[in-house]
Amino acid sequence: MTMLVLQIAILCLVATATVLWALYFPYPSPLIRRWLPPRKRWPEKQIRTWLKKGVFQRAFLRHFYSDPERMAPPGNGVLAPADGLITSAEVRAGTRYLVIALSFWDMHVQRSPLAGSVLSVESHGDDFMDGEGREFAFLREKSCPVQKRLVIATDAGQVAVRLITSLAARRIETWVHESEEIQRGQRIGRILLGSTVVLELPAATKLLVRTGDRVWAGQTVVAEGLTAP
Repeated sequence: MTMLVLQIAILCLVATATVLWALYFPYPSPLIRRWLPPRKRWPEKQIRTWLKKGVFQRAFLRHFYSDPERMAPPGNGVLAPADGLITSAEVRAGTRYLVIALSFWDMHVQRSPLAGSVLSVESHGDDFMDGEGREFAFLREKSCPVQKRLVIATDAGQVAVRLITSLAARRIETWVHESEEIQRGQRIGRILLGSTVVLELPAATKLLVRTGDRVWAGQTVVAEGLTAP
C-alpha cells in the first residue's frame, strides 16, 4: 500500500511539472526558476513582452527594484554611479563621457561617484530632442531621450551624472537637491525603466576601466587623478 501511495505521489508530481512546463514554455517553469541566474530566470524576450503589455511578474519586479546595501571602498577614487557595462568613454570639448549601459537584470539605483555639494539637478528632453542632438554616443540609440543631470562640486573639481531614459518611460527619481552635501557612494536616484547612466569627468582624469568592463554602483573605482581646473 505504501509503495502504491508513493507511486501515485510521484506521478502527480511529474504531471504537475509537465503541466507547468507546458504552460510557461518557452520560458522557465516556476519549479526551477528560483534556482536560475536572473538572465535565465527572466529571458529578455519575456521581459520585452511584459513591457508591451505593461504587466510583470512580481518576482521580477522585486529583483528589478532591489536596492542592496553597499559600502564604498576606501580612498578617493571616482566610483561608478551605476551597475552595468561600460559602452563608451569619448571626449568632447574637454569632458570625458563615461557611458554605462544598464540591463534588465542590473540594479537601477544610482550612487554618487564622489563626496561633494550638489550644484544643480537639471531636467532635459521634455520635447523630442533635448537640444544636444544625436552626436553623443549615449543619445544615438535613444528614442526621444529624457534626462536628469546632477552636477556635483567636489574638492577636486566638478563632475556630473546623467540619468537617461526614453520619453515613453519618463520615470526618473532623484533623491538629492541643490546645495545638499552628499557622500561618496550615497544613493542619488533611480531610473525606473531606463537603461543609460553617464558620468562626466574632466578629460585628463585617468580612467581605470575600459569599454566592455562591468561596474557596480558605489563599489567599482572607475577613475582617479581628478584635479580641479
